[in-house]
Amino acid sequence: MHHFFAEPSGVEDGRIRIEGPDAEHISRVLRIKPGEEILVSDGQGRDYLCQVEELAKGCVRVRILQERQESGELPARIWLFQGLPKSDKMDLIVQKAVELGAFCIVPTATRNAVVKLDPKKGEAKSRRWQAIAKSAAEQSKRSRIPMVLEPMPLGEAFDLVKEKNFHLCLIPYEEEQGMGSLKEAMRQLAPGGDVGVFIGPEGGFDREEIREAISQGIRPVSLGRRILRTETAGLAVLSLLMMKFEGVF
Repeated sequence: MHHFFAEPSGVEDGRIRIEGPDAEHISRVLRIKPGEEILVSDGQGRDYLCQVEELAKGCVRVRILQERQESGELPARIWLFQGLPKSDKMDLIVQKAVELGAFCIVPTATRNAVVKLDPKKGEAKSRRWQAIAKSAAEQSKRSRIPMVLEPMPLGEAFDLVKEKNFHLCLIPYEEEQGMGSLKEAMRQLAPGGDVGVFIGPEGGFDREEIREAISQGIRPVSLGRRILRTETAGLAVLSLLMMKFEGVF
């Protein structure tokens, strides 16, 4: 079943109005006809099974058949602070992080990052990544579209964690020994809070950045005996968090 997002203001009196590019996609690309059923989310956690009633230029109107009770969201807000990677790796990271349940993705500039984005390029990249997040949220039946913030320095990311009073923050580090720290952190996870995951770029974090993270209450953890690429490490942690919050272990 096709899945789309609508503005909360478009939900009214048992009907939903879908406008803009999504409306054009429904009518011109997918060629959905009146009477067909689609899934619509308002971006604030509500999902609706709907039936298409009317297709007009730039607007599709649907009737709500039922509100779905099961949300596609995790019971905690997971923030992925991703060190800026080379090439187009960030496209893949954003897409898969959304599928795994991330609440927000924060591209982060670190000392060892090869990529250096100026403000103009950073803004353009963020728009692209946000579009990827929306598409991935539709594909994976998310109830919300995760935010992709504009790139920020690591110090500002630490400030954001302090400002929002995160419940727990993890920073995988190749020099951390044993899996005990990760097991202990997983035991402390609880629904309802903000959880941060800090992932270094291809060059990893330097020791001073790790010391600063620890001083901010961020916990270094090991992801095992193998060194994971930057595009793998975050997804590995997100997979563990998803299974933990969904009751697999």
